Amino acid sequence: MIPARELLKEAEALPVEERVILVDALLKTLNTPDQSIDKAWMKTAGKRLKEMTTGKARSVPAQDVFENAGRRLKK
Repeated sequence: MIPARELLKEAEALPVEERVILVDALLKTLNTPDQSIDKAWMKTAGKRLKEMTTGKARSVPAQDVFENAGRRLKK
């Protein structure tokens, strides 16, 4: 078995796309995906996308969101 530090050094030398694949695979070993949760998120995302494209919901600029959150945290 390759020591973790040596493996990390080799992984750092990989192209970014390969590192992303490696990180994703490692994370999946720590937190096994739950298909029911994934399906629920996809349903929610689809609903929100539809609301945005039909004008039922409006977007809020990220700067406004962060400023609002900052004000709430200061209270």
